[in-house]
Amino acid sequence: MNVIEKLRERIRQKGLGNLFKAFWKRYVFFHWELLWMERDLVSPVPPHKLRPYSGLRKVDITPENATAFAKHFGDRVGTMAELAAEGHTGHMYLDEQDDAVGFIWASTRNYHDRHYYGCWFPVKPGEFFEFGGEMIRTYFGTSLSVDVQIALWETMAAQGCNKVVDVCETHNIPALKLHIRMGYQEQGRVTHVYGFFGGRWRFFRETRYQGSRLDPLRKPGRPVVVSAAV
Repeated sequence: MNVIEKLRERIRQKGLGNLFKAFWKRYVFFHWELLWMERDLVSPVPPHKLRPYSGLRKVDITPENATAFAKHFGDRVGTMAELAAEGHTGHMYLDEQDDAVGFIWASTRNYHDRHYYGCWFPVKPGEFFEFGGEMIRTYFGTSLSVDVQIALWETMAAQGCNKVVDVCETHNIPALKLHIRMGYQEQGRVTHVYGFFGGRWRFFRETRYQGSRLDPLRKPGRPVVVSAAV
């Protein structure tokens, strides 16, 4: 299939308008909104109906064992080794072949995300910034998404933290719903990321808002979790 035929097929599948929007966001300009959320480390996680899983073990990420990411996250091996060398706390979950199938990170100091967003995320005393949570598609819809966070919270609580903070892209609906399921609360602030020409030029700013931007995603009858006193 030549270039013209590929373009025609793409237009047929997505439509000319959607194809133009995708081109514009990728090569000309994009705007991401990152919602800040927080949670204490002691309130119980609400019940869920996620599928169980088995056969995985949690391992602390180090510069030496980052090669375990080669099979499923081949482009992240160097990044994982760098983050571990910088002193951030990382957990990876290995299958029976010792390949990493999921991971999550935490930082107790101001975190500069030079690998993706390009901006700084400030961290206050007693907090930790949770980032980089990801797993392979096989485990989508399983309780691994809950377990990786709870295990990280326990680890960071042992280091003296009492609150987790993180950001979530407003267009990532599954991730926003996961935050609701886990009992996170909105901080009422947004970090905006503006990218020009494929992200070569980036600008950042922060805004505030009142009320909730997650309410439309809540299931009827799902309570709003209130932080426990600490």
